[in-house]
Amino acid sequence: MRIYALIILTFLTSSCSTSSPRGTSADTQVPIDKNWTFENSPHWSDEFNYLGKPDSSKWGYDLGGDGWGNNELQHYTNDIKNAKVENGQLHITAIKEKTGERDYSSARLISKNKGDFLYGRIEVRAKLPVGRGTWPAIWMLSTDWEYGGWPESGEIDIMEHVGYDPNNVLSSIHTKAYNHGIGTQKSGGKNIPTAMTDFHDYRLDWTPKAIRCYFDNELIFTFINEGKTFAEWPFDKRFHLLLNLAVGGNWGGAKGVDETIFPATMVVDHVRVYKMIEQ
Repeated sequence: MRIYALIILTFLTSSCSTSSPRGTSADTQVPIDKNWTFENSPHWSDEFNYLGKPDSSKWGYDLGGDGWGNNELQHYTNDIKNAKVENGQLHITAIKEKTGERDYSSARLISKNKGDFLYGRIEVRAKLPVGRGTWPAIWMLSTDWEYGGWPESGEIDIMEHVGYDPNNVLSSIHTKAYNHGIGTQKSGGKNIPTAMTDFHDYRLDWTPKAIRCYFDNELIFTFINEGKTFAEWPFDKRFHLLLNLAVGGNWGGAKGVDETIFPATMVVDHVRVYKMIEQ
């Protein structure tokens, strides 16, 4: 009976499928690079020219302390002590304090359903925290997860940094075919000697042809659309921004956590998103 049921289920599944089922790209042809450009003025931005909690019309929060898939040590909150705006800047601060079941608190801001984008130029100016055990990131995730859970629907890391490896700043992508879980992720990086003392510009230029990341206007990473399936390129759906400061974790805590460095803060001067000009 089980074999018979499996045959019937297989028949029904194949009969109900379409020529472009979930999990495949609608267009598998290699896209032509049209040398897309971007508008000069941002259509979505936060200059942080106010005081208090981050603008609720632009930012929400991921909350909790379940390790976030990376054995991280922080509990994310929406408390102003972990995410506040002052002096024209956003401060995301990790604090050593018992919060929930965790020994650290921090914040993870998201623009989901408040700022969701398909293609464009994203620019974030930031100064990174100091200390072993910190793991700040400026990144993007799929808003609708149309191709499935992580990594099927993709991840774009505009900037990642771990405190035990000072000044080595990275950009990466993760997809079903290319991700760190199977050792195939694609990334590029740059040594920035003043990453933790000065502000720097971290930028993504995202078009149907490629993902290109820049640090201070220098191209450091390119990922080309191979024109295959969602497994290689799920980046044809809308994504949202995340700004966070993790503590420890599989990567950030690979060499332990220096408990004397807290509170530790990532400071963001602005976030700007520019539309791609259609060709």
